[in-house]
Amino acid sequence: MEAFAHGFDPTSLREYDIRGVVGATLGPRDAYAIGRTFGSVVVREGGRTVAVGYDGRLSSPELEAALVDGAVASGVEVLRVGRGPTPMLYFASASLKADGAVMVTGSHNPPDHNGFKMILGGQSFFGSRIGELGDMAARGDVVPERVGSMRDVDVQADYVERLARGWDGGERRLKIVWDNGNGAAGEVLAELVRHIPGEHTILNGVIDGRFPAHHPDPTIPRNLRQLIAAVRDIGADIGIAFDGDADRIGVVDDRGEIWWSDQILALLARDVLEARPGSMIIADVKASQVLFDEVSRAGGQPMMWRSGHSPIKSRMAETGAPLAGEMSGHFFFADRWYGFDDGLYAAVRLLGVVARMKTALSAAHDALPKMVSTPELRFDCADARKFVVIEEVAARLADEGADMTTIDGVRVTGADGWWLLRASNTQAMLVARAESASPEGLERLKAALTVQLERSGVAAPDFSGGSH
Repeated sequence: MEAFAHGFDPTSLREYDIRGVVGATLGPRDAYAIGRTFGSVVVREGGRTVAVGYDGRLSSPELEAALVDGAVASGVEVLRVGRGPTPMLYFASASLKADGAVMVTGSHNPPDHNGFKMILGGQSFFGSRIGELGDMAARGDVVPERVGSMRDVDVQADYVERLARGWDGGERRLKIVWDNGNGAAGEVLAELVRHIPGEHTILNGVIDGRFPAHHPDPTIPRNLRQLIAAVRDIGADIGIAFDGDADRIGVVDDRGEIWWSDQILALLARDVLEARPGSMIIADVKASQVLFDEVSRAGGQPMMWRSGHSPIKSRMAETGAPLAGEMSGHFFFADRWYGFDDGLYAAVRLLGVVARMKTALSAAHDALPKMVSTPELRFDCADARKFVVIEEVAARLADEGADMTTIDGVRVTGADGWWLLRASNTQAMLVARAESASPEGLERLKAALTVQLERSGVAAPDFSGGSH
C-alpha cells in the first residue's frame, strides 16, 4: 500500500497554475504528486477521466509521464493527448468530455522553467484550489491507491478541422507571416495553414524547447523583430506570433507596426458585435480606455475585470459574454467556440476580419484614437507588503474622493487619463500602467502614481522605458 505525502516548494504554487524551475523548485516527484492529488479531487467529485497534454519543452515528457503515473494511481482513466499547444488540450477536454485536464507547460517562461495548468469540470482550477492541492499533498490526503488506466488519444486532426471551421474570410488570399517561436503549436500550425486561403510563411516552425530563435513571449517588442522584418520583406498583410504554448498571440500589421492586445480586441469586438449586438465584451484592468469606448461605440457593453486567464474565463462563464481579452495576449471566444483562450483560433478569427476589410490593416490602426501610455511596469515589492500597499493607496484615494475602481488593484481616472496599480498574483511585485491623450498628461499621471507609492514607502518604477 502506498504511503503518500509530498511537500511542494511554496514558490511553485501560484494563483493560476503550478510552475517553477526544473531541477530546483519543480521536478518529477512534484508532477507525480499533482497527478495523485488532482486525480483524487476528480474521483471525490464523481469523475473518472483526466485528459493530459504537454508542450515542447525538453523537460515536459518526463514530467508528463510522472503526472500520468500519479493520476493512474488515483484510479482515473488518463487520456494522453500528447505534445501540442495548450488550447489543443483544452479542446480535448471539451470534445472528449473529460472530468479534468492537466497541461504540462512552461508557457512563455525561460527554457528551464515548466508548470501545470488544470481544468476541473470544464472550468479553470485556480486560486485557493491550487493551495488546497498543496495542503492535500502535505497531509497525504488522497484517495486509496488503485490502478486506473491510460490510453493515447490523437485529437490533432479533429482540432485542426475545428479551428479551420472558424475561417470566415471568404476566398481572399492574404499574405501571412507566422512566427511559431519554436513553440508547441508547430505541428498544428503546419496543418492549419493548409485549410486557410492565402500565402503562408512560417518562421521557427520546428518545436524546440531551447527556443533558439528568441524568447517565446509575443507581448515583448524585441521578440517580434524577426516577424516584423519578414512582414516588411515579403510585403505581407499581417504577421502573427505565438507564445510557447500558443494560448496567446502578438500581431503586427502590413507596415510591421505592433498592435497591442487591446487594439486587437477592439477590432475583434466590432466584428462579434455585428453578429451579436448589445453583447458584453470583457477586458482586464490594464486595457486602454480606447477599447472600452470602442466597444460602447459599436453597441456593446464593456466590462472591466481582473487580470488573469482564469478569472477572465470564469467571468465569461458567469455573464455569457461572447468575447474577452487581456493585455497579455490572451483572447477568449465563446462566440462559435468554447470560451477558452486559444491563440490559434483567435488568429483564424482575426484573419477572417482582415480578409473582409476593404483597407489594409494599418489603415484600421491609423483610425484608432491615439493615446500615449507607459508599458506595463513591474517592480519589486515584498509578498507580505504588496497587497497592503494597494489597500493603503485605495484608502487614501477614497478619502480624497477619487474616481476609481478596485476590481483588481486600483485604477484611477481623471482629466489626464488613468493610472493603474495592482499586486502581481504570481510574483513579489507591483504592476503599474498609465495612459493619457498627451505626453504632458502622462507625466502628470506618473507623478500622481509616484506620490502614492512614496507615501506607502515604495520606490517608484523606472519610467525610462518610454511610452507607446
